Amino acid sequence: MEGPDAERVLALHEGEHLLYRVLVPADTKRSVLTEVVDRLSLAHWREAVEAVREGGRRDADTARAEASTVLDTTVAALRALGRDADGVITDDDPVPALEAAVQQHGAREVVVVTRPHAVEETFHRDWASRAREVLGVPVLHTYAGTGQVG
Repeated sequence: MEGPDAERVLALHEGEHLLYRVLVPADTKRSVLTEVVDRLSLAHWREAVEAVREGGRRDADTARAEASTVLDTTVAALRALGRDADGVITDDDPVPALEAAVQQHGAREVVVVTRPHAVEETFHRDWASRAREVLGVPVLHTYAGTGQVG
């Protein structure tokens, strides 16, 4: 999450002093079919071809490094806007870590910012939809870089 996304998230509770806890899934496993369909649904032809070429191979260290970069960027963006923020990298399925964080910190709301995942979202298997089922607090899902709500 970079500047504009951070600003949109912070605008939800303007004037309040809150701690923002950022959770980024490692995403070491992914389905080639799901990745290709997601890319095609967004008309990202080149990325779809690259997903086929990679064949679902994803080095766990590379995935964790990418997650670390996302985490660092997001926390820095929130802090640059004057907010308290910290975060962690979770397992591939972030819902258990999200559930624990909500309980531990007494969160009253969760904001999930992801890139679009057409297949998972259509069948409500994306992690924002699954989080809505178990958390007991409102879950807002937005798409990075767009301001669109999922």
